[in-house]
Amino acid sequence: MAETKFAFVGVGGSQLFGHLEPPEGTPRGWAIFAHCFTCGKDSRAAVYISRALSRAGIGVLRFDFAGIGAGSEEPVSFASDVDDIRSAAKAMTAAGMPPSLLVGHSLGGTASIVAAAELPGVAAVATIGAPADLEHILRFFRPIDLDTIASEGEASAEIAGRTFLVRRSFLQAVEGFDIEKSIASLRRPVLVMHSPLDQVVGIDHASRIFVAAKHPKSFFSLDTADHLLTCAADANYASAIVSAWASRFLPLLKADLPQVEVAEGVVATETLAGKFQLEIRSGEHTFFADEPASVGGLGTGLSPYELVSAGLAACTVMTMRVYAIRKGFPLERASTTVLHERVPGMMPPDRFTRTITLDGPLNDDQRARILAIADRCPVDLTLVRGSDVQTELSSSTGTAEPTPD
Repeated sequence: MAETKFAFVGVGGSQLFGHLEPPEGTPRGWAIFAHCFTCGKDSRAAVYISRALSRAGIGVLRFDFAGIGAGSEEPVSFASDVDDIRSAAKAMTAAGMPPSLLVGHSLGGTASIVAAAELPGVAAVATIGAPADLEHILRFFRPIDLDTIASEGEASAEIAGRTFLVRRSFLQAVEGFDIEKSIASLRRPVLVMHSPLDQVVGIDHASRIFVAAKHPKSFFSLDTADHLLTCAADANYASAIVSAWASRFLPLLKADLPQVEVAEGVVATETLAGKFQLEIRSGEHTFFADEPASVGGLGTGLSPYELVSAGLAACTVMTMRVYAIRKGFPLERASTTVLHERVPGMMPPDRFTRTITLDGPLNDDQRARILAIADRCPVDLTLVRGSDVQTELSSSTGTAEPTPD
């Protein structure tokens, strides 16, 4: 699903702008991405991680803090960054997308920790290269005249080639916020990600955050990544970690419609005809699974990924049919085509593209509602949220009968 613009009003009355990255199917949850101090919503880290999380089923809002957006003349303020995150959460909740995850990069990670304290709906917080104190920021101001700010109330400072207006309130925030105390009192699951080679925020900050945090807490090294995650591989790796870690804490998805029939166990047994041919049995039903002749099979049945695609396609059509009957919609016939592919550089790499055809005198609203329910079929939810697969050895010896001489 393409990104959409999302605007909301901050605590100070400023109009804030962002991009919403909704997932293709049913969302596993919603998140807010807080950018780094010298970045913005369109930084590489913000874009890569938000889109990768979206592909993993987590919708993300990435927005510009007050004072950061193009043409903004507002002063930078850590306190307002915290308020902006809370305002974003309030706006998303009002729009039916309550955030349960905060992901913050650099100072955005620190702000996310502080903001989460007053956001009971946030189940977990993930930080990337976050500083453990605000004093750390001051050494990046070039030049900065603390006396001028103290006496006149504000001064301009240059950071990473950009000019920022710094007011006395910013320096007061630096002195007033005890970040490690905020972390200790948060009592939410915290994920700390940091590169040991980070030249902007040293790895010791990650240690301080991790030690201060209460369990459950996790730490992942971003290996050779730089502070801004300018490499796509590093951004994808970070997003994969966040997605896998957060799935334990995000609310469980529930299907809007029950499964039509609870299937019995499925048995796959080699026929010993060809290299891959299998007999698939479930109850009274029997068919073949195989691989194409081009890879050494006989081509007598669907391949494993085609079977998965078939399950998604079948579940989609059945769910739409049950919904159409329940609502009394004039759906005459539905069909679904599912294509599976592996996309290099995407996390997770598996993509199922579903094309739906609806026949009958349906109006636009009915078609839209049937299409929306397709994203909530049980197999769709299983693929989106992942599953627990357990393996055990059968007690049967499975010894073949001896062949007569």
